[in-house]
Amino acid sequence: MPGNQKSSSPYDGDELNLCLAKVLDFGNTFAIVVSGDSWNPCGHLILKVGAVDSYYFHIAGAYARPKVMRELGFKSYLRENRKRILSERPVKIPKPYAAQVKLEELMSKRWLWLMASNNCASFLEDIVQAGGSDAGLWLNCPTLERFS
Repeated sequence: MPGNQKSSSPYDGDELNLCLAKVLDFGNTFAIVVSGDSWNPCGHLILKVGAVDSYYFHIAGAYARPKVMRELGFKSYLRENRKRILSERPVKIPKPYAAQVKLEELMSKRWLWLMASNNCASFLEDIVQAGGSDAGLWLNCPTLERFS
């Protein structure tokens, strides 16, 4: 996984170019809602996996690959994109291996972003539901409801 590289645009994470070398701690999984951009009142949804050694996964952008961040990268993401955490909800994952397989599959390909559908919320839903959770959003607008 590449390190935080400086560029002219705000940091939004790194592409995952290799399979993860370890099993993630899906026993500590959270759906984090952060503030949206000025044109986006719905906010943005990010998957946090792990309590101490955390990874943050999200998709942001049309036909882009999902991104991963570690703790310092997530703090940079919030600061550089002028976002703030609005809520953080735990998500139970009964089948962590299945969630990790789905996560690695989704991280390896471009995500077709369709705004109100196939967006950041559906990215999280695909992963946690593969792991046996029934968590999700009815409206695909994170600020209007709980991811549960």
